[in-house]
Amino acid sequence: MNGPQSTPLSKTRAAHSPNGRNRSPLPPATLRDDRSELTARARANGVLVALMAPTFSMILLNSMVRVALPSMRAYFSLDMDVVAWIVTVYTLPYVIFMPLYGRLGDDLGRRRLLLLGMAVFVLGIGIDVFAPGMTWLMVGRAIQGVGAAGLVPLAMAILSDIFPKNERGKALGTWNSAGPITGMIAPLVGGLLVDHWGWRAIFLPALAIGIIAFVVVQQRVPSVRGNSDPSILRRFDWIGVGLLGGAIVAVLFFVTSDKITGAPALRDWRMFGAATLLFWMFVKWEKRRKDPFVDLSLYRHKLFGLASVGAGVRMFTMNGIGFLLPLYLVDTQGLSASFVGVLLMIHAGALLVTMRLGGQLADRRSSRLPVVSGLATQAAVMVYFAWLPGDYHLAWVVAGLVVHGLGAGLSLAALHRAALGQVAPEQMGIAAGLYSMSRFTGSSLGPALSGVLVQQALNRGLMPIAAYHTVFIVIAVVAGLGMLLMAKGLDE
Repeated sequence: MNGPQSTPLSKTRAAHSPNGRNRSPLPPATLRDDRSELTARARANGVLVALMAPTFSMILLNSMVRVALPSMRAYFSLDMDVVAWIVTVYTLPYVIFMPLYGRLGDDLGRRRLLLLGMAVFVLGIGIDVFAPGMTWLMVGRAIQGVGAAGLVPLAMAILSDIFPKNERGKALGTWNSAGPITGMIAPLVGGLLVDHWGWRAIFLPALAIGIIAFVVVQQRVPSVRGNSDPSILRRFDWIGVGLLGGAIVAVLFFVTSDKITGAPALRDWRMFGAATLLFWMFVKWEKRRKDPFVDLSLYRHKLFGLASVGAGVRMFTMNGIGFLLPLYLVDTQGLSASFVGVLLMIHAGALLVTMRLGGQLADRRSSRLPVVSGLATQAAVMVYFAWLPGDYHLAWVVAGLVVHGLGAGLSLAALHRAALGQVAPEQMGIAAGLYSMSRFTGSSLGPALSGVLVQQALNRGLMPIAAYHTVFIVIAVVAGLGMLLMAKGLDE
């Protein structure tokens, strides 16, 4: 042997180099392909980060509103079922407009609709900054819901477009991590603002960050799909929008009828009948349309339908506890808003731990394991909270919040992935909108029903701790039924 043997790589380099040095073994076309792939991946990751900005602004506001609920209740002398409407008046238009944004985004361009929604969201926050009373507070919250409705479905559709199927779960999990990251900051900030300057102060940082998020999306998110055809607005299925929106409103009015129609809550059968009739008319109308607002064929995909139900149950449980917890802690422990904010930070931190993990498990195996495990954990924690005695130590609440957050985070990205995994690219926007509508219908019903049930229990003479325990059991039953349904049917 005259010297060390050359490796295949060094031989290749020598063969392609005039002087035997510093020459890549790969053909130029391959190098260009590699560079293109790296550039495309970097751009996709840049869009992912940019789309976390509007999510951050939306969750920042809603997290601070939750901390401020006890202060708003005291300031306006509200019953529990009316307090719930501070949340519901936001989520109601949020739910109704979600599929509208998704459907129009497929035709007009998702980035354009996303920016429009963010502008409306910021306008609503501005109204609440200067709201002179309860009426204008509610108006501002409703406008915020109209604008925020486009943030989730359009961001989901854009990410599902730019990431391949085997990376969507991870990407959606990363995007969703903006929620708990914000949730670790916003409750404490909101609590400090409420304690020192009152509930109105929470809208100021939300306004500033909302404007910043608008600029970030405008600069970093490219136009994705859409034929920019203005005639779609004339041909659009506005009757379908009205029927579906009316049905959802009727359901919520049935739940909270005491303050809306004067009939006892959950007993106004006029609202129940109206909701049933409107849903029936909506289905009939959509089946007749050549270009319907909601393509009901999407529900032929088993995973889409099941994941939509599972996501609704998850959000019913999440927002039910999110609404109840600040009021529960103030009524049973007399805690300050800042202290409540600290406890909500712990819950958000637990969410963050498992959120990305759930997406990765779904990518590697299937969505069923993280979804079923997550819903089972949420149900178990609700039973645990119902078991806590009136003289509980805060450490027990912290433990329950940590476990609940871990379970809720585990199922989120897996549900997203299951819902959109079988959907064609040209239907991604409306599918994301319908799926998000199902999710946040649960988000609306959770606080609305919780507020009604707590107030009914208080009206019957129950102590506050017993009233809350009753509602925790109801939420546990809903989460448990959702878990059983997912265990039986959700598979890939």
